[in-house]
Amino acid sequence: MIRLRPEVEEMNRLYKAVEETYHAAAVAAGLSDSGFLVFYALAELGDGCIQQEIARHYYASKQTIHSSIKALEQKGYLTLAPGEGRDRRILLTPAGQQILEEKLTPVFQGENQVVEEMPAQELADLLALTRKYVGIHRRVLGGG
Repeated sequence: MIRLRPEVEEMNRLYKAVEETYHAAAVAAGLSDSGFLVFYALAELGDGCIQQEIARHYYASKQTIHSSIKALEQKGYLTLAPGEGRDRRILLTPAGQQILEEKLTPVFQGENQVVEEMPAQELADLLALTRKYVGIHRRVLGGG
């Protein structure tokens, strides 16, 4: 049986450690991981974005995003408005805006603090090396 190189194991653990911080933030917000992602996307991409933009930007399945949007709509956090063609724009309700401000703003502030605490060259190197790693990973294992 083939074993993973220790570097691969460490990369996987580090990725999962970062992922766990977002899971904890989602739980604290009373959201599923994918629901948290929808809120995050609305903050980053803008209120009124469409499901396909979220799925493409975050490499998430359209079905997962669709299910999350429906669940958040049922909770009264989102509403859907006509868009181009069959697209429907995703809009925050006042209750959804409150969740975004109260639960996600601290996450964004923390993310900003993380990169602000890194020396500029280290941050630039991290981004460049991560882009390279992801490009090779996708070329070798597929996915785009």
